[in-house]
Amino acid sequence: MKKRMFMLMSVVMVFVLVFVAGCGSGSTPTSTEKKPFVIGAVFDITGAASSLGIPEKNSAQMLVDQINKAGGINGHKVDLKILDDKSTPAEAALDIKQLIEQDKVLAVIGASTSGASMSMVPIAMDKQIPMVSAAASALIVRPASEHKWIFKTAQPDDLVAKVVVKYLKDHNLTNVAFVPVNNDFGNSGLKEFQNQAKEAGINIVTVQKFEASDTDMTAQLTKVRDAKPQAVIVWSTPPSAAYVAKSFKQLGLTMPQIQSHGIGNKAFIDVAGDAANGVIFPAGKLLAVDTLPSSDPQKSVLSKYASDYKATFPNQALSTFGGHAYDATKMVLDALKAGGDNPTPAGIRDYLEKISNYPGITGMFNMSASEHNGLDTSSMVWIKIDNGKWTLAQN
Repeated sequence: MKKRMFMLMSVVMVFVLVFVAGCGSGSTPTSTEKKPFVIGAVFDITGAASSLGIPEKNSAQMLVDQINKAGGINGHKVDLKILDDKSTPAEAALDIKQLIEQDKVLAVIGASTSGASMSMVPIAMDKQIPMVSAAASALIVRPASEHKWIFKTAQPDDLVAKVVVKYLKDHNLTNVAFVPVNNDFGNSGLKEFQNQAKEAGINIVTVQKFEASDTDMTAQLTKVRDAKPQAVIVWSTPPSAAYVAKSFKQLGLTMPQIQSHGIGNKAFIDVAGDAANGVIFPAGKLLAVDTLPSSDPQKSVLSKYASDYKATFPNQALSTFGGHAYDATKMVLDALKAGGDNPTPAGIRDYLEKISNYPGITGMFNMSASEHNGLDTSSMVWIKIDNGKWTLAQN
């Protein structure tokens, strides 16, 4: 009896084990999920430059979400780690260290401003991680021989200065005032403009700096008025750039006010109000996308970005700054795709340096070992603000 009972129990146990094993094998995935590709971004999401950083964050995340929804890159999902530098260079340096050392990112996008980006450069260089800035200063990537791992997508200030100087010459405006914000963006713009203005025979009758936190530039613009320039060049970003425009109107100044590409977002108009009307500035083609001919090589890329952004963020206006981040993110994602299942920081860097005839939101990019921005003057058009709206202006 005991022997029979033992045999019966053994049979039951075998049956149970087989049943459990069968259930287990049914729950085993038929394929192994691929490891995600991790990339990082640092944007000025809060603080003085948040009007730049918010559309940049939105654009980068929108693109990554689209890629992941379509199945990722080579079957790998993209994990985008976004940090806020609070519009301070010191915080940007801490952010990139965290992304590289803790999150083990393959590449870093950002930051939004020149000062924050320049604080990140030595860290990216030391760790040999490719970084694609969305900021303006040419010093971020130049000379390229000393910035092997650094790239940028925004038009550099020397290129913008060249466009402004040509406009001044074409309109016989030879005596101008220059009003820059006192930070890396404004000071770099001043230096580049001074160099090119001198060669072009344009006289800078006065330079009046202001702080990014200033809200009233009456004192500076009173000195500008007394210097009697034919035009005033303002080099800043919102909100301070908008306060210059407000003080400009309050003083009743009537000479042309030419701002930099730093005002290419709706925050300038929102803060300046009626004082924004009449301001002209050079910027990327995004703000004039509806008026571009179909033959323009950027037309389809710009139209898709504009449509996607409006659909994803219906309550937000288009911003050239969002385009800078979109371009940077797209370039990194393309580099990941080219790297197969095992992309490396070095491989991403090498891919970025070989980009050519690349239609982006900011312009047509042509990178090389000696050029880590790759834009020329064809990337810009002249914009005039009329009744609170962007309009295409005559050069």
